[in-house]
Amino acid sequence: MLFANRTEAGRQLAARLEHLKGQDVVVLGLPRGGLPVAEAVAEALEAPLDVCLVRKLGVPSRPELGMGAIGEDGVRVLGQEVLRAARVQPEVLARIEERERHELERRAVRYRGERPPVAVAGRTVVIVDDGVATGSTARAACRTVRARGAARVVLAVPVAPPDWTERLAGEADELVCLATPVDFFAVGQFYADFAQLDDEDVVAVLRRAAGRFPAGREGNGREGVDREVEVVAGAVPLGGHLAVPPGATGVVVFAHGSGSGRHSPRNRFVAEGLHQGGLGTLLFDLLTEDEARDRAHVFDIALLAGRLADATSWLRAQPAAEGLAVGYFGASTGAAAALWAAAEPDARVAAVVSRGGRPDLAGPRLPAVTAPTLLIVGGADLMVLGLNRQAQSRLHCENRLVTVPGATHLFEEPGALERVTELARDWFTDHMAAAHV
Repeated sequence: MLFANRTEAGRQLAARLEHLKGQDVVVLGLPRGGLPVAEAVAEALEAPLDVCLVRKLGVPSRPELGMGAIGEDGVRVLGQEVLRAARVQPEVLARIEERERHELERRAVRYRGERPPVAVAGRTVVIVDDGVATGSTARAACRTVRARGAARVVLAVPVAPPDWTERLAGEADELVCLATPVDFFAVGQFYADFAQLDDEDVVAVLRRAAGRFPAGREGNGREGVDREVEVVAGAVPLGGHLAVPPGATGVVVFAHGSGSGRHSPRNRFVAEGLHQGGLGTLLFDLLTEDEARDRAHVFDIALLAGRLADATSWLRAQPAAEGLAVGYFGASTGAAAALWAAAEPDARVAAVVSRGGRPDLAGPRLPAVTAPTLLIVGGADLMVLGLNRQAQSRLHCENRLVTVPGATHLFEEPGALERVTELARDWFTDHMAAAHV
């Protein structure tokens, strides 16, 4: 074995690519196996990371044998020798290509969401995979980035057959490989750990990359956005609305309470007040319609917090939120989810506001919260006020509890919700300005 796993192979490969550090470089990994290798390379080169989407066209009788490959922007590469040997008819090839194009489009949406591909025009593009076998996929990748205007293309892999440079001659400006063993049969034979990866593994790599190198995301969205969106939380698509005014200093993610959703009139009222204060908002449904029918899900704080954390990762990958501080606004059980998620070590939440919330449901997570936290409770909501006081006693971060005189749980009294909005806007503005990147 040459490599313990893909990450270790990526670190070794990065050492061979050190001469590119400091240049205008973009690293593109071939999914799925190439992403962990590419992640290590992108980290070492301090470069943005994205996927280079290509699909192998497998021979019908031997799908693992590539007779060609397709890429984004209509790129198509065929291996004429394999096609002739396998006697693949044109109509069969057309059906396979159509199927793979559908899969290519699905992966583009799954991996990137609404983010456009990282711009490669005029830049040095390093294409990374975990190895080269036939070379058809790598060839399609090189041609794809050429079509997108790359100034220079570097194809880098940990392992390949001895004749790989002959197969790929002219496709890249530079070919880099750590090992070309004569006994090459398959890429996997040179890894101790060559576990199969799935879409979630790819999405996780891209999320980490977005957090490490936000400046690599294309477009800063400072002209403002206001649109319906599909928030990807794990494998679950959730409806949402993203609004970021021009020049915003932060984005507040709303975690609604039991029996509510992104269309909550109270949350929308508060969101509008935040917009007037120069803050963006993301309102989204924590649960699908089917999930919301099960009351157990409504009080599953760990589930809700996980969805909130996933939505935050999705948000940070959006051009409109690039480099902006993120805060949480939680109501009822959503407040517990907000505090639970904010307690995660890598949460990077600038501030939390709870409106009539149940922070007590975050339980043992409360002492781990580091984000400045404001608890807003109606003065007439005595039971919830008591629970908030108990929760406040467990917070070690900067915190404040404010009551709105005469207000009940839903803040329906005249002027009550306006007061909530004012308090929340001031809290977020004060703390997110300091955290703004």
